[in-house]
Amino acid sequence: MKPPPILFDARRLALQRWRAARSPASAWFLHEHAAALLAGRLEEINRPFERPVIAGWRADQWRRCAGLPDDCPCIPEDELPGLAEAGHDLVVSAMALHWENDPVGRLVQARRALGPDGLFVAVLFGGRTLAELRAAFAHAESLVDGGISPRVAPMGDIRDLGNLLQRAGYALPVADSVTVPVSYETPLHLMRDLRAMGETNALAGRRRRFLKRATLDAAVSSYSRNHPADGGRVLATFEIIFLSGWAPDTAQQTPLRPGSAAARLADALGTEEHGPDG
Repeated sequence: MKPPPILFDARRLALQRWRAARSPASAWFLHEHAAALLAGRLEEINRPFERPVIAGWRADQWRRCAGLPDDCPCIPEDELPGLAEAGHDLVVSAMALHWENDPVGRLVQARRALGPDGLFVAVLFGGRTLAELRAAFAHAESLVDGGISPRVAPMGDIRDLGNLLQRAGYALPVADSVTVPVSYETPLHLMRDLRAMGETNALAGRRRRFLKRATLDAAVSSYSRNHPADGGRVLATFEIIFLSGWAPDTAQQTPLRPGSAAARLADALGTEEHGPDG
């Protein structure tokens, strides 16, 4: 089987996270907000989870914010393959899947760790995240450097990510998203927060030289001009995607076979059915 392409530089990502671990906790508000949304979704599921595990960078912080038990194991995402087969009834991937070179492989590893009818939930940034910053740098680089280089990591479209759940063998897959608009004093304040969250550029194909001052100034100017917010601030969009799927179990609901309906839809709607010719 052909290995997946290497999109992200693992050593660069590890360095970014090491630096971010020493940054102010205030920069983590997006992760805390996403973890709180996760807690609300888990509360809506009418069943207890007695063997949960949470995987991701700073998973212990996610455990606290999401209201998971104190004894819930917290592991880096690359330790998922070491979990006992069918050893858990809940596996949470905390803001890690958008950095994976092989997301399907990671989903399969999580699926292996689930017992029958166990739940997998992933929280990650989606494709609309930082659209403003992406556009500002594209404009600046085309203006100053005569070409565009990858500055913001490509993030998955919600439809494509939902399909990955099916490919990994999950039952009842669901993908939905929440858009979080955030205003910043300047684009530079946004970039500072991204650095403090460990969410800056770790693309394998990134330019390996320092950003020109003229390029940065052009990006800041373009951003401020095209994406203003109230009070002289600027707007940044973050899309938080939630993926969920269940380990298959014989007791789960399954969709009916096409053509097996016992009643016509037209009768249920009280309308008259017409053929293709009217």
